[in-house]
Amino acid sequence: MIIDLPNGNPVAGARSAADVGRRFHAERTCVQHEERKTAFLTGASRGIGHATAKLFSEAGWRIISCARQPFDGGRCPWESGADDHLQVDLSDHRMLPRAIAEVKKRLAGAPLHALINNAGISPKTSDGARLTSLTTSIETWMRVFHLNLVAPILLAQGLLDELKAASGSIVNVTSIAGSRVHPFAGSAYATSKAALASLTREMAHDYAPHGIRVNAIAPGEIKTDMLSPDTEARLVPNIPLRRVGAPEEVAKVIFFLCSDAASYVTGTEMPINGGQHL
Repeated sequence: MIIDLPNGNPVAGARSAADVGRRFHAERTCVQHEERKTAFLTGASRGIGHATAKLFSEAGWRIISCARQPFDGGRCPWESGADDHLQVDLSDHRMLPRAIAEVKKRLAGAPLHALINNAGISPKTSDGARLTSLTTSIETWMRVFHLNLVAPILLAQGLLDELKAASGSIVNVTSIAGSRVHPFAGSAYATSKAALASLTREMAHDYAPHGIRVNAIAPGEIKTDMLSPDTEARLVPNIPLRRVGAPEEVAKVIFFLCSDAASYVTGTEMPINGGQHL
């Protein structure tokens, strides 16, 4: 569905996911034969989000997705995909209360087992260069922080009861750019991801009494649309594994953090970067 603004305007190399589904056969069996688990995933239309939705779906989870783009049934062959998709721009803070209400409506009182805050933006100049702290407009700063930091805060707050009912898991997607100056990621993106990493620790502390685990993953150079054209040529020589990562490799770690295998893991940020952080 499309969520409208108040004025009526719409806001618009790795192993396969199936292999991972087989690895987690025990969890999939539990999902299928006992309680089917539900995940709310933001930024689900492409890249890491799309790979994550596909993996969770193949493992038997129900996916409630959220993206700026409409649902594409050809690329997203999971059950009830169109009915469980919200087309909304989370960088507009006015949309968050209504998005939360729509998720609650779809859950209809059922628990939420995972909230995956994957949506993010990394604006660049017209010629693809990074935006520095000197060249980033205040409008860009606000838009980046609303999506990359504020949305995860408000979604977790708004869905607290549903997560609590499931003893659920929250996974925030940060970035290697949050811990160092990156040649392509701009200042607003990098600092928003650093803030999200700090927020993850705070949330892990605050949500633990409710039985909710909160972790982050920090991808490095992953082959998605966000990757700059020169990334592989410039950065792969400095990555110990000598390659960029695949979205499916990131999805596997997200799946682990949302699974019972990670039941005693909270407050951590897991790097997924082929050793680039070393």
